[in-house]
Amino acid sequence: MFFSNPGGVQWLLVFLGNPGPRYAFTRHNAGFLTCDALCDQLGVKVERLRFHALTGQAEIGGEKVLLMKPQTMMNLSGDAVAPAAKFYKVPPERVIVVSDEVSLPVGQLRIRKKGSAGGHNGLKSIISRLGSDQFPRIRVGVGSPPHPDYDMADWVLGTFQNEDAETIKDAVKAAAEACVSYIQDGPDKAMSRFNQKK
Repeated sequence: MFFSNPGGVQWLLVFLGNPGPRYAFTRHNAGFLTCDALCDQLGVKVERLRFHALTGQAEIGGEKVLLMKPQTMMNLSGDAVAPAAKFYKVPPERVIVVSDEVSLPVGQLRIRKKGSAGGHNGLKSIISRLGSDQFPRIRVGVGSPPHPDYDMADWVLGTFQNEDAETIKDAVKAAAEACVSYIQDGPDKAMSRFNQKK
């Protein structure tokens, strides 16, 4: 059973983004921004480099949780997640991944217990390395490009502007609360609370 694992970590909370200052407030880094919001809420730090990720530990609802910001680029996120899951013997259903989502309006959240990558390279990498898509994910809406010809890479690597910049600050605080709720209250309660249309 995974409760006898080394260090007693029972959940992985993985926040997706690209490392480095040039990506700091980009749409693709909604996961990292959520991690920062959660660290503020819990009074913890994510700064120890392990498993190709900055990590920190927190206790949520009596469970030990490893918080992770992969320091690979986004499309190699699985290179951080898989070794940590293996080391702590954490099954996919206890690996929560927080990512940006272009198909949702800015600030809207969507929690799912499992599912496809939906075209997201970070999720694709994690599915590939874990050999499973049966892990929960919390998606933070970053909106879609203003017109069909807009390059998607340019869009997700662009920064939040104007009203969106304010909206996303509230959204990542809510996403951080959703992480806590998923572990503490269970997926069904978390989904009914946070999967609301704005």
